[in-house]
Amino acid sequence: MMKEKVLEKFQKVFGGEGDVRTYFAPGRVNLIGEHTDYNGGHVFPCALTIGTYAVARKRKDNKLRFYSMNFEHIGVIEADLDSLKNRKEDGWTNYPKGVVWAFKEKGYSITSGMDVLLFGNIPNSSGLSSSASVEVVTGVIVKDLFELESVTMQEIALLGQYSENHFNGVNCGIMDQFAIAMGKKDHAIFLDTADLSYEYAPIVLKDAKIVIACSNKKRGLGDSKYNERRAECETALLELQKELSIQSLGELTEEEFEANKNLIQDAVRIRRAKHAVYENQRTIHAVEALRKGDIKEFGKLMNESHISLRDDYEVTGKELDTLVETAWKQKGVIGSRMTGAGFGGCTVSIVKNENVEEFIKNVGENYKSVVGYAADFYVVDIGDGAGVY
Repeated sequence: MMKEKVLEKFQKVFGGEGDVRTYFAPGRVNLIGEHTDYNGGHVFPCALTIGTYAVARKRKDNKLRFYSMNFEHIGVIEADLDSLKNRKEDGWTNYPKGVVWAFKEKGYSITSGMDVLLFGNIPNSSGLSSSASVEVVTGVIVKDLFELESVTMQEIALLGQYSENHFNGVNCGIMDQFAIAMGKKDHAIFLDTADLSYEYAPIVLKDAKIVIACSNKKRGLGDSKYNERRAECETALLELQKELSIQSLGELTEEEFEANKNLIQDAVRIRRAKHAVYENQRTIHAVEALRKGDIKEFGKLMNESHISLRDDYEVTGKELDTLVETAWKQKGVIGSRMTGAGFGGCTVSIVKNENVEEFIKNVGENYKSVVGYAADFYVVDIGDGAGVY
């Protein structure tokens, strides 16, 4: 159904002749391990069955033409393959443009322009990685259309991160692109961001569902305090390195951190580093709990993660705290926490099947009464990573 819809629109916008191909990249949700990916720690994301659908075709000239069914009023935005620049007026197209730029920067041969149409059913600014989904689907398009067989899905993830860091100016870690490129149905990815070693862990929820609540508070990573948090952690690491032989905060246990935190010269930076260290250990313990089938312990660690993000890392805010703290009071809730960068975006909860409807109703009503506008809820499944669709 979706394939027909996007192909039909592509034909209307760009014409149907030539070798027209379709692609998909999912969104992602991180179950636990937040703000650890740029601190050399572990993360535990999974790909979703919602994401970005794309249709693309090579051109005979050097023009890149982009169209989004999510922003139809904008129409087609053009760029030139030989002069790719981040321009504010080009809006969302800076993400796919950045990926094409990254391929060229890394020496890959992109021999012509493309016509690209996208449609995403991930809520924008939700924290479910709509931008990383666009980056990864663009990477898959480029690999496929230009027959770059040597490019692995892991490299596509790294190229997406490189483009976001260096073309779009957001100092993001690798987690989002990696989860979207490497996702596996009914599994989450236990990823060590220090060396990109990973393993798939089955998510077996016999009588429960993953429920995502989107706060509908808009946020932009680039102009949020994301880069500020990252800088605080980098400074804390430098202070610890005066006496400790470590490359990242993710190398420390809780005990090692507590024994050496006095090396950090500022109380705020101590809290930031504490979150990075403790969250990494929580993620390791959470995956161990899941392997033992101890979903109750997994939920407890999710709750502790949110408290740390609220109190030590200070990235939650009224909207996310209202959603999570209301969720904790609901019947059948195994665990709930904010997910993503924070400052708006989403929460992720594990809720027993028989309580899902009541959960959505109660949390939704309380959120609207406290915040003044509605949240959106999604009961999600874990899907595969990006590919030809």
